Amino acid sequence: MAEQPHDQRPTDVIKSYLPEKGPSTSQVLAVVTLFPLGAVLLCLAGLILTGTIIGLAVATPLFVIFSPILVPAALTIALAVTGFLTSGAFGITALSSISWLLNYVRRMRGSLPEQLDHARRRVQETVGQKTREAGQRSQDVIRP
Repeated sequence: MAEQPHDQRPTDVIKSYLPEKGPSTSQVLAVVTLFPLGAVLLCLAGLILTGTIIGLAVATPLFVIFSPILVPAALTIALAVTGFLTSGAFGITALSSISWLLNYVRRMRGSLPEQLDHARRRVQETVGQKTREAGQRSQDVIRP
């Protein structure tokens, strides 16, 4: 053990670890107010835990006795809920797909006449080119 200086008493050493100033009034009021509140809430938590354990002890035999009815009922309810949720998800997917398709068609509507005109010109050019080629071939066949 380390030796203490002769001019300090043991109480002085302990006091050196404590803060020099005491707690403020607001800190004291907070502790005085919250300590009983915490105690009451802890007691309520204990009572609720006790009640839950007693209720489970009473209900467990009933669950075992009625399990042939409760298990299929729970499965039926779970499947019904799953069906409704899946139906809703498919409905939302369908509506969003239709909405996207309508927006796509609206965007394409502005450029559709331009695309049709371009396609029409290409068809006419191709027909004209093929007609000229056929005419040249027919002249080549006639002039041997």
